[in-house]
Amino acid sequence: MKLRIVTPLAVVVDENDVLALRAEDASGGFGILPHHADFLTRLAISAVSWQRHDGTRHYCAMRGGVLSVSGGDGISIATREAVLGDDLTTLDQAVLARLRADTEENRHERQENTRLQLNAIRQIMMHLRPDTRIGARTLS
Repeated sequence: MKLRIVTPLAVVVDENDVLALRAEDASGGFGILPHHADFLTRLAISAVSWQRHDGTRHYCAMRGGVLSVSGGDGISIATREAVLGDDLTTLDQAVLARLRADTEENRHERQENTRLQLNAIRQIMMHLRPDTRIGARTLS
């Protein structure tokens, strides 16, 4: 079977030698073998695993996505983010490290956005109430 995993920025996997695939959706885990019926499902946040004809197993952790099977031999997955690995343990460590980095980056972005919003509010207030400026005096 042919497996293709894509994100908005890259083609993560493009293989023609897939014997079987395991994935997980809202109903639970499922497998796909050659000649599978056409199929479309929304994937959960999980790791997809597949086995090649040579017996090697590979993994891809992803933040959900959409999986489709067409023609019984084509599997396509579209996801926002994907992390490849050949060992589930090291993949788990890589994903955790990446999630921690993403969390820290998101926290920093939220802080910066809040700072910019507060500065904008201060500027608006200064223009709406010019008598509140530091050192400004009203004439009587």
